[in-house]
Amino acid sequence: MHTVSNPFQACNDIFFKPNGVFKAVGENNNWSWMPFILVTAIALASQYLYVNFVDLEWFANINIAAQGDMSPAEEEQMRAFFTRSTLLMSNMIGTFFMLIVVNALYAVYLNLATRSDDSHVFGFTDWYGFSWWLSMPYVLTGLVGVALLLFSGDHQVSPSLMAPTSLSFILNIEMGSPWFAFSQAIRLELFWGIYLAMVGISQWTSFSRQKAAIIAIAPYAIIYGIWLAALLLF
Repeated sequence: MHTVSNPFQACNDIFFKPNGVFKAVGENNNWSWMPFILVTAIALASQYLYVNFVDLEWFANINIAAQGDMSPAEEEQMRAFFTRSTLLMSNMIGTFFMLIVVNALYAVYLNLATRSDDSHVFGFTDWYGFSWWLSMPYVLTGLVGVALLLFSGDHQVSPSLMAPTSLSFILNIEMGSPWFAFSQAIRLELFWGIYLAMVGISQWTSFSRQKAAIIAIAPYAIIYGIWLAALLLF
């Protein structure tokens, strides 16, 4: 098997030879700080650049229109939120804690889902570190999004620009559409992360590749299935 000797090499090889990376991560402590730093840095940088670039009046109008009928007082109250400093603080704090919480919940799930493994040796903290490696594809597409933003000549740009592999960007779905958030979440990185989870679970457990795939896919299938059903029914 491909040998990975340090976390810097692991951050490169996770895209090409993930089996070796997960083997090395399972044998070495503290390597997962690298993807944590990279993923959070590109996520926060993307939010910072977008908020400081976008036409705020246009952005506020789009978001207010998406709320439907509002009284003038309610509209004015909502519009007051759309200052650059308030929006920047809200987006950056929200993004940071969302990453922390989502990865923690996924680590809890993986820890429980792999308890039946005869060779069970990894605990919550191990799976929490593991979850950050699954997020590494977001670093690549995040950099593409930043490049697209920097070369954009129009300040009236949708947040989907920062997710260039998402359905919302590819299909040019408007921010006011009820399908915007769902289509924004359906992106290449999601499926890439599921594949990495399957590889990693296979490497860290004695489960078959099929069982590892079921564990990797199950939470996404349930969450996105419920989300899709809600959009279709309501």
